[in-house]
Amino acid sequence: MTVFAFYLFSLSAIAGGLFTVIARNPVHSVLWLILAFLSSAGLFVLLGAEFVAMLLIIVYVGAVAVLFLFVVMMLDVDFAELRAGMAKYMPLALLIGIVLLMQLAMAFGGWQASELASTQLSAPAPVDVQNTAALGLVLYDRYFLLFQLAGLILLVAMIGAIVLTLRHRVGVKRQDVLAQMWRDPKKALDLRDVKPGQGL
Repeated sequence: MTVFAFYLFSLSAIAGGLFTVIARNPVHSVLWLILAFLSSAGLFVLLGAEFVAMLLIIVYVGAVAVLFLFVVMMLDVDFAELRAGMAKYMPLALLIGIVLLMQLAMAFGGWQASELASTQLSAPAPVDVQNTAALGLVLYDRYFLLFQLAGLILLVAMIGAIVLTLRHRVGVKRQDVLAQMWRDPKKALDLRDVKPGQGL
């Protein structure tokens, strides 16, 4: 049953990732991405990492994928224009894909299983240590520096994405807090004597 579940989750994860890339409809692409996340969570459960599996479902499926779905459905994006612009970069994309496939082939060609692999698969966490505690010991003890560097890289990527997408559009009224604080009440108010029966 475990082997059957492994192959089922593996095939569904591969299919979800493949159809996420090749789906023409962006909404369908996000739904395939959710399937890939759920299949990956099932693989984590088979490995004995229940905490990581629940984290994957709560964070990625429950927040990120749903956010993608709402953004794709609510934005009025001309996808035909995007596909037309994608044709220009297709040769470069194919070259990068070929290089990545060559690197994967080299990695799998020189891959060898460790002698301790079977022992670690049978008991992924130390004895008398819960799954969450073992994960915390690995992240915040052995790989603490790498964990902090990964967070720093994500922070830099987030700031870069904000800087690249921040555009000041002409004709959009923006709030100027200092102008509001320093305004003169005598100039901000205009008192008018309205006659009875007449409007402004």
